[in-house]
Amino acid sequence: MKHEKPTILVINDDGITAKGIQTLAYLMKELGEVVVVAPDSPQSAMGHAITIAKPLRLEEIDLYEGIRCFQCSGTPVDCVKLAVNKVLHKKPDLLVSGINHGSNSSINVIYSGTMSAAMEGAIEGIPSIGFSYCDFSASADFSPVQKYVLAIAKQVLKNGLPKGSLLNVNFPYVNSAEEINGIRVCRQAVAKWEEKFDERLDPHKRKYYWLTGEFTLNDHGEDTDEWALNNKYVSVVPVQFDFTAYHTIPVLNNWNFDHEL
Repeated sequence: MKHEKPTILVINDDGITAKGIQTLAYLMKELGEVVVVAPDSPQSAMGHAITIAKPLRLEEIDLYEGIRCFQCSGTPVDCVKLAVNKVLHKKPDLLVSGINHGSNSSINVIYSGTMSAAMEGAIEGIPSIGFSYCDFSASADFSPVQKYVLAIAKQVLKNGLPKGSLLNVNFPYVNSAEEINGIRVCRQAVAKWEEKFDERLDPHKRKYYWLTGEFTLNDHGEDTDEWALNNKYVSVVPVQFDFTAYHTIPVLNNWNFDHEL
């Protein structure tokens, strides 16, 4: 009996021509039938944004050999929705997002278009993974992490993921695969961005601002994604889209709301 290859949907937020998604698409071709649906321009830090105030464009293009590719005018989450509803007309067996140019560890998962695409996949019940590499360069060399991408994707295809969860995978910056010490399953480190706004004047003397800031790590545990990356491990963090703070429910149940009415 002939077994059908799994269908693998490849998404990103750096744009369909980025080196990271090219690498990911060709790697996934080793595991199944690949379809790429990605933004036609960079959409970094878009989070879980969707397009509702203007029409979306979706165009099939000839970009990667042997792979169906579609570029979309919308956000990474738009790409997932269109891929499922208008391209595949079904849910794929696996959704992979990335490989992002730059880290999405710790608090960055909140802002990341890469991770939001994977999260949208998980919302749809699709086993989903977001891959990111700690190199922001457009010409980043992804060869040191390729075997880890394949290993993790194979395990998810084989075992699936618990309902409501997805994986946030980050790779440390290295010059060769031999520098990587292995894979660590971690928790998300406690960290935040300390934002600053560079205030300037345009030629008409009107103020405008450039967002700047510093990443502040307030967590020195050795079970975090930041520790893993700093020690040359691949970090694998299981995340979920249920934002309920369950530990806070008993606290709120002890409040006397009626007293304020």
